[in-house]
Amino acid sequence: MIEARADIVANVWKIVVREGDPVGAGDPVAVLETMKMEIPVIAPSGGYVSRILVNEGQIVQEGDVVAEIDAATIG
Repeated sequence: MIEARADIVANVWKIVVREGDPVGAGDPVAVLETMKMEIPVIAPSGGYVSRILVNEGQIVQEGDVVAEIDAATIG
């Protein structure tokens, strides 16, 4: 299981993907907002989003897992 993690303490402004969506390495899975800046949370590698672990409006801490990606299902 691959984890997309927050790089900074911030508010989850927008979740870009849904569970089951395919993502490529570097694709955004969510957008965080802090001090009027938008910071994307990116997929570290490709696969399918298996779980989204945050909600829009939630505060995340640095290192929190935002989404899990299952690379084993890449066809």
